[in-house]
Amino acid sequence: MKKLPIGIQTFRDIRDPRENYVYIDKTQGALQMVNGSRYTFLSRPRRFGKSLLLDTISELFKCNKSLFEGLYIYDKWDWNNPFPVIKISFAVGDFSNKEALLISLNEILRKNCEDLGVDVELIEGLSMGQTFERIIRAVSKKYDKKVVILVDEYDKPILDNIHKEDRSSASDARDVLRSFYSAIKAADEYIRFVFLTGVSKFSKLNLFSGLNNLDDVTIDSAYATITGYTHEDLTTHFSEYLEGVDLEAVQRWYNGYNYFGTPIYNPFDILLFLDKDCQFSNYWWKTGNPSFLIELLKKGNYYLPELENITVNEETLDAFDIDHINIVALLWQTGYLTFAERISLLEAPVFRMKVPNIEVQRSLNSLFFDYLTNINSGKVDKQVEIVKAIDSGNLIKIRDVLISLFASIPYSNYVNNTIGMYEGYYSSVVYTFLASLGFDVVAEDFTNRGRIDMTLKLPNRIYIIEFKVDVPKEAALEQIKARRYYEKYQQPGKTITLLGIHFDSEQRNISEFVWETLD
Repeated sequence: MKKLPIGIQTFRDIRDPRENYVYIDKTQGALQMVNGSRYTFLSRPRRFGKSLLLDTISELFKCNKSLFEGLYIYDKWDWNNPFPVIKISFAVGDFSNKEALLISLNEILRKNCEDLGVDVELIEGLSMGQTFERIIRAVSKKYDKKVVILVDEYDKPILDNIHKEDRSSASDARDVLRSFYSAIKAADEYIRFVFLTGVSKFSKLNLFSGLNNLDDVTIDSAYATITGYTHEDLTTHFSEYLEGVDLEAVQRWYNGYNYFGTPIYNPFDILLFLDKDCQFSNYWWKTGNPSFLIELLKKGNYYLPELENITVNEETLDAFDIDHINIVALLWQTGYLTFAERISLLEAPVFRMKVPNIEVQRSLNSLFFDYLTNINSGKVDKQVEIVKAIDSGNLIKIRDVLISLFASIPYSNYVNNTIGMYEGYYSSVVYTFLASLGFDVVAEDFTNRGRIDMTLKLPNRIYIIEFKVDVPKEAALEQIKARRYYEKYQQPGKTITLLGIHFDSEQRNISEFVWETLD
């Protein structure tokens, strides 16, 4: 049985026959990339295999032929024509302020000079961009070859500071990096290939004003699977680990990241899942700290369910700037949203977004729920009770759990938190509570007669829910019946429950809970 390459980001290590690691061949995509645009950019969420891909390309240009034996590219590459490689990695380092970033950059450049055998004096007074340009020229002259430049985690010095209340450190990092990356364009005649990869897609005008010739292949279908694992990869290369495993459940939990090709898994998720005896857990989510999302939520009255089923244009997804962070762009770039479909609107593309899988759905909504409610105790008991009540169709118990839920929200949460003032607050609490448990919940569910506030779907039962705040009794249920929302889900074997939930804004709880069941 081959070993699982957990945490392996070095191509030489993963291809070492003595180690016997599983390796999914990505060299077909790598070959297409290096023979395509000379300046290429790829964004993927954390732990998606970006560093391994970059190191693969590094070994390719160094012509370390033995590492590629048996792979797609082996008989398609000129192994007698190596190129010098400058490798810039921001994966580790202190970027907490401008001075620390400059020190880290100096060390990165010094190590590249040492590895490539060039002696470039770091002249006082030169900017980082000017120094980098001198190094590129010196390397090209020494080897009499054009240079390959690979940049890993290009955005990390900014992301390490973007969550801070004072954005000056993030702005300083952006300005330093903008100067640094401008050296690449200035040294164009000495360059064979450039590849930058990271998590975010900062606006080209904002960060790459000096390098505006990047080919962004992030949502190019040709590179949809250049990182990550497909389901076929999973069943083909990890079959020995999957005996007796429910593969449909694995797909629901971890698959679903879509870049307009075959949907993919996050490799870190799958490798940890297999290593932990195929026990379902939020492996990838636990490796990051999305607390910055809460800071954004505090600054805007977002209707949270809508964020998980929103339609946006290209400009929205590219609108990621230190001074104007778009929460939808951030959720997509960090892997908490993915594409459901691409739609042509007057010949211009727009994108409907979705949560990729159960892991993200549960984790993200649990984060949102905790923010909305600030419930310190008893949450797990309420979760157990609501699951049993919904599965059995016990409407009285569902009502009682939800009333208890809202009664548990501290008064201070309403006083100190502006998000509790807008109309969607109550439905957001219910939505995030149910979605964090893994239920199939659809907010703003479209029908031919209007939009259902919320639909909760089970294999044999459908709950159609309408929310109202401070309106006459039974208005919610009457709206469902008048607009015949239930017709969308009428089919043999399905029990449909129409559910109207009224809230009293003064009491901050449910004032009326009425239902009607259709067989």
